Amino acid sequence: MGSAAAPLRVLLDMDGVLADFEGAVLREFRARFPLEPRVELAERRGFSVREQYRSLREELAAKVASVYESPGFFLDLDPIPGALEAVHEMFHMQDTEVFICTSPLRKYEHCIVEKYKWVEKHLGPEFVERIILTRDKTVVAADLLFDDKDTIQGAEPNPSWEHILFTCCHNRHVQLPAPRRRLHSWADDWKAILDSKRRQ
Repeated sequence: MGSAAAPLRVLLDMDGVLADFEGAVLREFRARFPLEPRVELAERRGFSVREQYRSLREELAAKVASVYESPGFFLDLDPIPGALEAVHEMFHMQDTEVFICTSPLRKYEHCIVEKYKWVEKHLGPEFVERIILTRDKTVVAADLLFDDKDTIQGAEPNPSWEHILFTCCHNRHVQLPAPRRRLHSWADDWKAILDSKRRQ
């Protein structure tokens, strides 16, 4: 009798996939620095919000960083529409393992504990056990990684997972070469992506 197939292991990024980092940065920047120029969500380009603000004016990089490095920022992020429901549904799917794989800021004093608290608050204590905190996602073994960062590099040149680009304001313009795939939102057919991966 043959052994059962291994479960499909799915990694979900947090910021930009489960939690609305970009919307909160803009809202808080506008509130704190109302007279400064800002980057509206429709104008966001490139993964680093700090670098795009730096391109407006050098000192704006530190100002925008002060927003997301502040205590309470990560804890108060709103969930991305449909994310919590999708995660719970995915978690209860047969032969599926779901983990939250997120990278802390280099200035990590507040963000690490707040990421854990956010997960417990919005997804429940069982998901706290499913957090993988790493600066290098390439070394984590899985079948799929849903992430809004368009290019993910690290120590492993050929990660085991397929990177599904989750659409966010800063990557809408990115043209993906075949066979790379994109999930436009949690209202998009994420189950079809999991099903297709199981068949490979």
